[in-house]
Amino acid sequence: MEMGGAPPVVAKKTTHTPKAIIHQKFGDKACYKVEEVQGDTQNGCPGLAIPQKGPCLFRCSLQLPEFSVVSEYFKRKKDAEQSAAEKALRKLGVDPAASNSIVREPWDELISRLSYLFADEFLSSLHPLSGHFRAALQRDGDLYGLIPVSVFAVCDTKLGNICKSINPGVESNPFLVIPLVLKAAASGSFATSEGQLWMRRQNPYPPEIIQSSISSQLSSPESIWIEAVYIPYSLEKNVESLTLNVSSTGYYLDAIARKLSLADTSKILVSRTVGKASSEMRLYFSAPEWYLVDLLSDLNVEEVNSEEGSFNARASYFSGHAIYGNAILASIGYTWRSMDLFHEDVSLQSYYRLLISKIPSGVYKLSREAILTAELPMAFTTRANWKGSFPRDLLCSFCRQHRLSEPVFSMLSTPLKQSSEVSGSCKRLKVAESSAEETEYRNGAGVVPHGNESVGLGDTFMCEIKIYSKLQDLIIEYSPKDSYRKHSDALQNSSLRVLLCLNTYFKELDMPLEKLASAADIHIYPEKFAKTFASCPSIHNLRQRNETQRERLLDSNSINQPYIMPGHELYSFNIKGPDSGTSPSNGSLACINYVAFLVAEGEHMKERVESNDEFEFEIGVGAVIPHLEVVVTQMSVGQSACFNMDLPPQELILAATGDPVKTISLLSSKVCFLEYSIVLLRVTEPLEDRMEQALFSPPLSKQRVGFALQHIKESSAATLIDFGCGSGSLLDSLLDFPTSLEKIVGVDISKKSLSRAAKLLHSKLSRNSDAGEPSGGIKSAILYEGSITFFDPRLYGFDIGTCLEVIEHMEEDQACLFGDVVLSYFCPKVLIVSTPNYEYNAILQRSNPSNQEEDPDETSQSQACRFRNHDHKFEWTRKQFNHWASNLARKHNYSVEFSGVGGSADVEPGFASHMAVFRRSVPLETDNHPNPVDLIRQYEVVWEWDRSNR
Repeated sequence: MEMGGAPPVVAKKTTHTPKAIIHQKFGDKACYKVEEVQGDTQNGCPGLAIPQKGPCLFRCSLQLPEFSVVSEYFKRKKDAEQSAAEKALRKLGVDPAASNSIVREPWDELISRLSYLFADEFLSSLHPLSGHFRAALQRDGDLYGLIPVSVFAVCDTKLGNICKSINPGVESNPFLVIPLVLKAAASGSFATSEGQLWMRRQNPYPPEIIQSSISSQLSSPESIWIEAVYIPYSLEKNVESLTLNVSSTGYYLDAIARKLSLADTSKILVSRTVGKASSEMRLYFSAPEWYLVDLLSDLNVEEVNSEEGSFNARASYFSGHAIYGNAILASIGYTWRSMDLFHEDVSLQSYYRLLISKIPSGVYKLSREAILTAELPMAFTTRANWKGSFPRDLLCSFCRQHRLSEPVFSMLSTPLKQSSEVSGSCKRLKVAESSAEETEYRNGAGVVPHGNESVGLGDTFMCEIKIYSKLQDLIIEYSPKDSYRKHSDALQNSSLRVLLCLNTYFKELDMPLEKLASAADIHIYPEKFAKTFASCPSIHNLRQRNETQRERLLDSNSINQPYIMPGHELYSFNIKGPDSGTSPSNGSLACINYVAFLVAEGEHMKERVESNDEFEFEIGVGAVIPHLEVVVTQMSVGQSACFNMDLPPQELILAATGDPVKTISLLSSKVCFLEYSIVLLRVTEPLEDRMEQALFSPPLSKQRVGFALQHIKESSAATLIDFGCGSGSLLDSLLDFPTSLEKIVGVDISKKSLSRAAKLLHSKLSRNSDAGEPSGGIKSAILYEGSITFFDPRLYGFDIGTCLEVIEHMEEDQACLFGDVVLSYFCPKVLIVSTPNYEYNAILQRSNPSNQEEDPDETSQSQACRFRNHDHKFEWTRKQFNHWASNLARKHNYSVEFSGVGGSADVEPGFASHMAVFRRSVPLETDNHPNPVDLIRQYEVVWEWDRSNR
């Protein structure tokens, strides 16, 4: 690289203060001295002998090489300094206003900045770079005073910003500062050497300056032992822990150079900070000769040469720029806070935690301190139910970890007015007076009903998100389709949607970006996205380990044997303790105590890798690993459970364990699995249940069971099918009473819920059958997995069907489809359907003892009642429900009766839950009976009980 003239740079017009202009002209030769004086005070009381102090005033004297000036008195120090500088400029014949039109070029600013950094007064200042200067003055022999050029860029932000204005490529590669600094040094009073990456002051510091600066540092131990991490450039080699031995009178970069087998410390390159911006964790490495030659020869080294044999993919991934050769990750350096050397240990656990912090789910796991157990939830329900860092904060953290620009959140607010043209749904609202073209918005947090009822709507919100690279290239763009009644709900839900998309990418790195974008309904710019995350495939391996899959066998002698769903990697699964009757369900908060052990198979060796005394999470949103949720949903409060599972990705285990070295040894030499031991401490029921319990006794859920039981007895039904049976609460409750039922069937789309239902029914049916209990008449029970909008011929013509509090969890068109399918294909003699009465919500919400879910700053938006559950897609008024059910009955030759539970039909606003009882008007025609053999079976049997097989 030529050390001659700098390339031309267009000068910028900016406004400079008089003091800044003086600094441009004189640098460190301008000396300001400020004196404080006590101002005169007007007594206001003649003859008063008590002295009174006036305000503090400041006067500044400015000493320049040829003259000095003194300012007037001012109340602020900086005003006095500016006044002195202005006086000096006028004495020099310079008009400060006119000088502002002539601003030095960046090269002049760079030279001036270097001059300031090598000035006498800077040596004793509190600055990260001054610590390097002082340490360099304690080096021996030819090394005395030598400072590696690479530290200038990372320790002085102002110098880095000046270099960015000269070469914008510095933003992506901070090492491009090195040739710029060396070129500027050739024009100043600094000593450099051809082909060397060090600098020093040409004229020695005065002895008294050196003595005062070094003696001002506090005494420290003779040697400091610091734990760091060694990252080989070869991905075939493991990351290892190492110890740095730094002498109290030595230079810590010399200690790092020895670990990297370097004789010349100046060839160490220092990265930007890694991890938190406030940390001193950096990567130190020795660049290969070809890289240094290219750097100093003014060649383009901005592009990453990942094909080069010494390219360090892991270190580059952390730093955000290319790193070659072996590297050391250490937290050591000088700071703004103290003259002493700052240092803290960086363990292998720290390394792996840093690694998983670059994954959306990893950021969430760390925020919950549950790396093996927690998962990024699939839904943001309420602020009270969400645990850990909120989605917006997680997304911002993810962007910082990958050195992206902060996400841009654009909130769209739409004033909504109820339209008489809209009918049939409480969910879809039309925009009034917002645009010429009517647009529909979905409100997932609660919407007012359509019809003639007048309810205040307020605004709904949608949050658009854009993510840019540091160079302002657009990478991801998300425009939501859903709108929300709360500003925060829109923000958090959109953030979560983007996080889930990114999380899918990190788990399936080979997934085509087009497929990823289509599945997530997010616009991804493939070229920029691929470039931004190019290193990820070689670093992360988050796929579940399944090479050791085996048959899962339960202990047949277990007294309380649980039901295991097919497809889950669980074995040796056992639940202990009496059933308290209080179990978690979707939407509830479960609080557990757990310990996770790493166990060597076939040996008595196990190591605790994670534990938590109280860990709370929401059921049904994927907030924990599926294995644990399967177990917890089959437990009741007070019960304990133990289960084993295959290992998760190794980087998660090493981030969780306190002793990674021991864990690595165990993993590499033995076949291992994870063992969980958990206790269910408590369950907080969903808000909907809490509201109902506060107002009704018995709760509405039990009243609905009672309503169904009454009609079962009246109809003398022998067969029953429960559409959307969930965790089997209705089927389980029916077993407590004597009925004519002989066969019961449940259908649900959730395997997790069916797991819980299977356990409940299996235990009670077996016990009741042996003891001659009321449900002893039941001969068979079956649970099917499938959608209730599809017909399965095995379930044709049952005596009675139930669908209690289910349809509101479906999209409204799907609820209408269910009504058509069940009455035209399943054809039960009697069908009972219940769903919430939206008009009753105001009463329920007033009865809620603690509105935890309500944001204090958003209560004004609650003019309209919320839905009872975050998962409800709609809630109908009496008029809407009656209209739907009447049309359905008329269409399919059924009669319908309306009733309800909770409240009274004669008192406004009616029942808390609508109930409709459909009865088939004509008998089934034998000729129309479908042949199960000829039709496709849509459902899968997941559990079956038959008394004859016992």
